[in-house]
Amino acid sequence: MSDKHTKNKADKTAKTREDRLKAALKANMAKRKAQARARASDAKEKE
Repeated sequence: MSDKHTKNKADKTAKTREDRLKAALKANMAKRKAQARARASDAKEKE
């Protein structure tokens, strides 16, 4: 009975960690895209 409870908690923890990592990756990609757009527009203005 305690093994089942521990396994369920481990699965939930892994899922939570996976969700956090997915959210962090998504935020990081959005930040990098914004930086790339800013650099591209700066390069166009200098031409």
